[in-house]
Amino acid sequence: MSNPINTTLLIIGGGPGGYVAAIRAGQLGIPTVLVEGDALGGTCLNIGCIPSKALIHVAEQFHALQGYAGDSPLGIRAQSPELDLARSVAWKDGIVKKLTTGVGALLKKHKVTVVQGWARIVDGKTVDVDPVAKGKAGAPQRIRCEHLLLATGSEPVALPFMPFGGPVISSTEALSPRKLPKSLAIVGAGYIGLELGIVYRKLGVKVDVIEAQDRILPVYDADLVKPVHAALKSLGIGLHLQTQVLGLSEDGKGLRVQSGKTEDVLPAQQVLVAVGRKPRSRGFGLSSLMLDMDGLAVRVDDRCRTSMNGVWAIGDLTGEPMLAHRAMAQGECVAEQIAGHTRRFVPAAIPAVCFTDPEVVTAGLSPQQAAQAGIDAIDASFPLAANGRAMTLESTDGFVRVVARRDNHLILGWQAVGRGVSEFAAAFGQSIEMGARLEDVGHTIHAHPTQGEAIQEAALRALGQALHV
Repeated sequence: MSNPINTTLLIIGGGPGGYVAAIRAGQLGIPTVLVEGDALGGTCLNIGCIPSKALIHVAEQFHALQGYAGDSPLGIRAQSPELDLARSVAWKDGIVKKLTTGVGALLKKHKVTVVQGWARIVDGKTVDVDPVAKGKAGAPQRIRCEHLLLATGSEPVALPFMPFGGPVISSTEALSPRKLPKSLAIVGAGYIGLELGIVYRKLGVKVDVIEAQDRILPVYDADLVKPVHAALKSLGIGLHLQTQVLGLSEDGKGLRVQSGKTEDVLPAQQVLVAVGRKPRSRGFGLSSLMLDMDGLAVRVDDRCRTSMNGVWAIGDLTGEPMLAHRAMAQGECVAEQIAGHTRRFVPAAIPAVCFTDPEVVTAGLSPQQAAQAGIDAIDASFPLAANGRAMTLESTDGFVRVVARRDNHLILGWQAVGRGVSEFAAAFGQSIEMGARLEDVGHTIHAHPTQGEAIQEAALRALGQALHV
């Protein structure tokens, strides 16, 4: 075993939570070691958020050009487009490489020691790292620390009767296709399945989505989902709701499904299983610490502390919501506490975005959630069909909705569905975090013509002062 490394902070996992914690710790002068067995950036940068958005952009551009091959109301005519898939994937990979290289440079700039290898926890102050060096095993590196931060992320959930392999793929394989299948069956109508399903359909693949529940995007309320459901139908995506997956057909060329008492086989060259993700809490000795757990998730308090003194946990490892920006905020929170600052992780709202077409964005409470919490609330929606900028972008399907207390008009939540509304997330989160009231947003001058005017108009409508609807 190599000579031990001694450090103040040891971070296991170089995803958004881990690397942000390391950068912030470096800024604060905390000696920090970051251990990562794969590429820096974790799932988000390498096989999740960033590559999926890159392929979404490719699919949108290709689909738009296809629309110009016929009769376009914009007066644009173009020849039928062709797709060079290898070049598209290479472009996506180039973005990933640029971002992950940038993360490495930032860690170096802030004097964070990066150890490439797989961590094995010995105890709450000691970790052994099996190095990764061109496929050759080397002597384990022991690292001792005062603070141990667990940021190991999450992994796709597999179906026990249909494990990953062959025609059964996870989002990882779906984001780096060598060639497109003629048909794709997607198990799960959550955001991962639908985002990728729309990509593949826009690129010309026959897509079927199978969901056990009675509607798509079951974590969102019905009104938000309606425009997405209509768009999927318009694209020709087959939706099989309240349908159970039984497994691959005997010849491996289809997926056996059951709706009620009726069993059927859906043709599918590939099957994408997108039924969710689970905390990555196994395989690195976590159980030896005997931490308090919530199933596979590590239980933490409002300072991201585990049940063992000096051991912290952030991000997907701590359960829902599994969002990169949540992990980043938690990473900053932990680093600042280790530096002696007083910090707690108690956000007023964590925005969430579903990058379907149209997009869905939420922050804070929905009307239903406010009612369930016993809050007397008012809500109001403004349709994008009444927004001039949305008309010029051919994106009038959708709306912006605000939820506020009836007594003092304190804003409790925002929801929106429409093309490009993901960019509303910052305004939504900021208004809730700053304790804004309907009057604050409604009386703030919003630039015209922008889709953001719908935010102001929703607030005004809740006040009974809507101007354009």
